[in-house]
Amino acid sequence: MKVYLKKESIEKHKTGCMVVGVFEGKKPEGLAKIIDKRLNGLVSKLFKDKDFEGKPNQTRLIYTQGRIPAERVLLVGLGKEKEFKIEKMRQASGNSSKAVRDLGLKKFSTVLAQIKIKKVPDYEISKAVTEGAILSLYDFTNYRTEKREEIKRVDEIALLIEKESKEIKKGLDDGFKISEAVYIARDMINHPANTATPTYLSEQAKRIARKSGIKCKVLDRADMERLKMGALLAVARGSDEPPKFIIMEYNGGKKGERPVLIVGKGLTFDSGGISIKPSEKMEEMKHDMAGGAAAICAIKAAADLKLPVNVVSLIPATENMPSGKADKPGDVVKAMSGKTIEVISTDAEGRMILADALTYGERYKPKAVVDLATLTGACIIALGYHATGLLGNDKDLIEAIKRAGEKSGERVWELPLWEEYEEQNKSDIADVKNVGGRGGGTITAAAFLKKFAGKFKWAHLDIAGTVWEYNGKPYVPKGAVGVGVRLLVEYLKSQG
Repeated sequence: MKVYLKKESIEKHKTGCMVVGVFEGKKPEGLAKIIDKRLNGLVSKLFKDKDFEGKPNQTRLIYTQGRIPAERVLLVGLGKEKEFKIEKMRQASGNSSKAVRDLGLKKFSTVLAQIKIKKVPDYEISKAVTEGAILSLYDFTNYRTEKREEIKRVDEIALLIEKESKEIKKGLDDGFKISEAVYIARDMINHPANTATPTYLSEQAKRIARKSGIKCKVLDRADMERLKMGALLAVARGSDEPPKFIIMEYNGGKKGERPVLIVGKGLTFDSGGISIKPSEKMEEMKHDMAGGAAAICAIKAAADLKLPVNVVSLIPATENMPSGKADKPGDVVKAMSGKTIEVISTDAEGRMILADALTYGERYKPKAVVDLATLTGACIIALGYHATGLLGNDKDLIEAIKRAGEKSGERVWELPLWEEYEEQNKSDIADVKNVGGRGGGTITAAAFLKKFAGKFKWAHLDIAGTVWEYNGKPYVPKGAVGVGVRLLVEYLKSQG
């Protein structure tokens, strides 16, 4: 997809369709007022008749009948101007882009980047318009063989502007690069587990690293055995797919500066192991590697944006399968840290593989550690599907991630991590057990990870509820969200 700036008056611009944002009110203002005048008051009449009122994400198509060079105008509602924020811009851009695509048009133009938001720079507005448009048009069609000719795609989007602006251009460029990273993450997650194996993830990481100038190394089973990654190996034992441990390093900051460490859970399929899951919706467990996808694609975006920060991404990748070799409830395994873990449930495997990854990350002496994982169904019970669970041991890190969540639209909600929750993880025969009981499952899972991340400033993101979109949102189609990529990019930008 090509997205570019076009400097031209809306009254002279020739296009198949031009998207124009309209605030809710009694009459059109701004650019919509100019369109209204050229169309002999048609927009005003729509307002008067309440056929279009400018409400959030409302759209209305107008055929211009040659009164302006644009063949069509698509009005998109922005809601009340005083309530209009950057997230609503992403949504308006997303909804309008999908509406144009559904018309079967390959190209269109949008004037949304010309809209001003109080105290928001042009860069952020342009980036939001670009992200909303591109992310809304994602469509995973790799496995469709029938009626492929009916698939509708947009090839070009022009952001129409009145005057040249480096800020707007940079916003477009950055929005494009970030969206590209999200696309790759969505693809990884949407692929079925017989495609997206641990080996596939590692090969994708290598390909991305070569393209984006990132160092990449992949450890195999023998390397994990040498490093005594007993927790990761215990989970991997039941699968015929070889486990991989992916290491990616981007050095955009000062030489010797301590990096930000991102750790992503890479469970390419989670059957639950011996503690097997119910068959209903088990197919969704292909997305249990979404934290790993986010870690891979966030470091890609950081490199493509040339952020002035050092970043390391670690992705422990494996399947969790039942077999005669699989770990069993009641087993005790020794993690890389030397701590012993009593396995209460083999379906609490994510925290096991993250434990060894967090220990491995100690060698980088990170200034901050952020892990992402589709870790607990309990997080969905607590927060539903609209917020990522956030826990950690450092107030400043927690607040920085909250700000990044608000800015990116990938919102987080902090849960407590008091010492009392750690008591639930105590084992009678080992240092810790991998399940703390039914109460506070998201928190006790984080409390388990804290034992392996406690030496550093650390935050945990439970993305179980935000990994997958079931209904479709303005710029998030049904399927994999690619959650965490844009959130992490915003956080990393704040650290440069």
